[in-house]
Amino acid sequence: MHKVNQMIQNILLAFIMSCSITSIFKATPYEWLKVEVIHIPVLFIVMLGLSLLIVEDVRNSFKKVLRFEKRQDKRPIWQVGVGMIFYFTQVGFVEVFARNLMVHDLGGMPLYLVFAFMNAFLLTVIYEEIFYPKLSNNQTPKIHS
Repeated sequence: MHKVNQMIQNILLAFIMSCSITSIFKATPYEWLKVEVIHIPVLFIVMLGLSLLIVEDVRNSFKKVLRFEKRQDKRPIWQVGVGMIFYFTQVGFVEVFARNLMVHDLGGMPLYLVFAFMNAFLLTVIYEEIFYPKLSNNQTPKIHS
């Protein structure tokens, strides 16, 4: 189950990285960067392949920066990390594949950001129930004094 968890996180991180690069070049005047095959940008496909090669190193870098392995209670960082992955995956999808959804807003806040936040929260709870059932059964935090 740990390998499946790691694989899902790696694929979603690679998707986020490739969406970020692709969305940066969406507004470029160079048409060769906007070439699409079956409505999928070629730049996205190339970046996804390259991102899949480096994604494990990126995950390990974040763990070292946040000192994840040295923490006694790893759950709070895990929840924020997976929630962030789900959030930015949805935002990246809209920015690359569904730009027409970016025009709607809710009192000044882009609506796709609101939906991405709500979905990320729900997906994090569901993900925790699937991959970390022991943590979800014990909801009371342990305070070390």
